[in-house]
Amino acid sequence: MKPFEGIRVLDLTHVLAGPFCTFQLAVLGADVIKIEDPDNPDMTRTESVFPELSEVQYGTYFLAQNAGKRAITLNLKSEEGRAVLCRLISSADVLVQNYSGDALEKLGFGYEQTKAINSKLIYCSLTGFGRTGPKANHPAYDVVIQAFSGLMAANGSVEAGPTRVGPPMVDYGTGAQAALAISAALFQRQQTGIGQKIDVSMLDAAFMLMSASVTDTIASGKPPQGHGNIHPKYAGYRTYDTKDGLLMVGAWTNRQLSNLMKVLGEKQISQEILVTRREDIALSLEKYTELITKHLATKIADEWEFALNEAHVPAARVRTIDEALNHPQVASRQVLQSNPEVHLKGVPEKLVVAAFSYQHGSPSLDRPPPTMGEHTGEILSEIGYSDEEIAELLGAKAI
Repeated sequence: MKPFEGIRVLDLTHVLAGPFCTFQLAVLGADVIKIEDPDNPDMTRTESVFPELSEVQYGTYFLAQNAGKRAITLNLKSEEGRAVLCRLISSADVLVQNYSGDALEKLGFGYEQTKAINSKLIYCSLTGFGRTGPKANHPAYDVVIQAFSGLMAANGSVEAGPTRVGPPMVDYGTGAQAALAISAALFQRQQTGIGQKIDVSMLDAAFMLMSASVTDTIASGKPPQGHGNIHPKYAGYRTYDTKDGLLMVGAWTNRQLSNLMKVLGEKQISQEILVTRREDIALSLEKYTELITKHLATKIADEWEFALNEAHVPAARVRTIDEALNHPQVASRQVLQSNPEVHLKGVPEKLVVAAFSYQHGSPSLDRPPPTMGEHTGEILSEIGYSDEEIAELLGAKAI
């Protein structure tokens, strides 16, 4: 049995952060019902590396965080569509939404309104800046939060200036925070019998992803300076050129730096480092950098990665995503799993599922990402609508 079997989640989210949150609940067994406007579906349905998938609203960007869900179309601007959602709320445990501003409240589905329908409902709202403060109603995307939060400035370098993190890390970090909050609220409700209102902010999530840097900034009053791939103090914690490409070395501690020097054949320096103060290690930055640069240039990155790892020195050749996915280490894990019932050309055979596994009831993909409104009739039947009533809803353009 998976942890969330028997839990019903209404997913009124779009793009990445909200859908990723509900995706994590789905792979843990929740019955996640993705609710989309029939005329304005999740915009990621048309974002894809294959135009053919975009045309049928099954884009690869959508597939990444919507497997395991069922899909229904609802026109919430219609009275009939709102009535369907009210009935769904009565049967649900969790509602997750990332409508901008108070758009959902105006439709009659804010927290207090839904609480009146189902007092045990856990209501989770995801926005760029949260539901409080002067920017509560301002729009945001991942890149905007990276800029606002200081992440871009911390990630850049003196030469390049502030640089955005390429993949949408804030979106996925926000989704993970929301999934954690919902999981805790479900446990809390089990103890108290009371529902919960959750306010998740992308900006707050960005700060959580930078916890150590935020703490240092508060303590010193100075933000960290972007230094790219080259640490400003420690020679053992940066990228180096090898015979065939870049190697990231993570020799942070004195012991790791000592082991690095031993692998490089610098036995005397290796011994000296073990009894050298941390402050003096930093003062010898230029000396150590010159030595490491000279030695690492003599062999290919894979050779150094293996030799250093065997000596308990963190290091890795700088890989592309496709190279990393094809590594035997990834095959030994459950992070990638088969995508059920792949039919369309271009749909990936595997999808990313979760960063963890259990001894029993692990996260898994039980159904493929849904097509637009794929389960509308099925879900309406489950909550008591007859075939005739479903036909009437269709005629009224409520579904």
